[in-house]
Amino acid sequence: MSKTIDILNLKGEKVGAYEIADTALEMERGAQAVHDAVVAFMNECRAGTASTKTRGEVSGGGKKPKRQKGLGGARAGSTRNPVWRGGGVVFGPKPRDYSQKINAKVKKLALKRSFSDLVCSDSVVVVDDFVLETPKTKGAVAAFKAVNAQGKVVCMVDEYTENAILATGNIQSVFLTKASCVNTFQIVWADKLVFTKAALDAFIKRIS
Repeated sequence: MSKTIDILNLKGEKVGAYEIADTALEMERGAQAVHDAVVAFMNECRAGTASTKTRGEVSGGGKKPKRQKGLGGARAGSTRNPVWRGGGVVFGPKPRDYSQKINAKVKKLALKRSFSDLVCSDSVVVVDDFVLETPKTKGAVAAFKAVNAQGKVVCMVDEYTENAILATGNIQSVFLTKASCVNTFQIVWADKLVFTKAALDAFIKRIS
């Protein structure tokens, strides 16, 4: 079923209505797709640079530390044995790539399902435009408060403006992005999604 959302200005006044077609909503499928997309995104954020040296890579240890018999100790062949202090590491981490492949259809389904969950919980706000008169943080805070966008907010625009970037940059609970760049992890993270009308048009075109 379709969903109609009020279009507001940055003062919180209703200036129109936006109807989201049922083809852009998905509530039956996609829970696993959302999980897979979030896990894949978090894995891609891992540097994968952890590294240790094996006994063959640790410097030193060329000479047998003591003779084979007669001293009552273990028969060690190198001071770089893993059981010795300063020795190599057994089965330690090596640089690796943690990224996972996600099919394009799964990514689209994950976006649609995560978006649909917020639409059905009335957590999506549509504004006519996100044009701030000044690049000051208090202007952005007042705008989000006026449209009742509290908590963690992902604000999606069609194109960046300098004032919007500067005004939202110091608000830790607000993430400004383009509708063409947003991913499932960011939507799941958000308590509220704020779209400009143009950004919502682009986003729905992307997931339909």
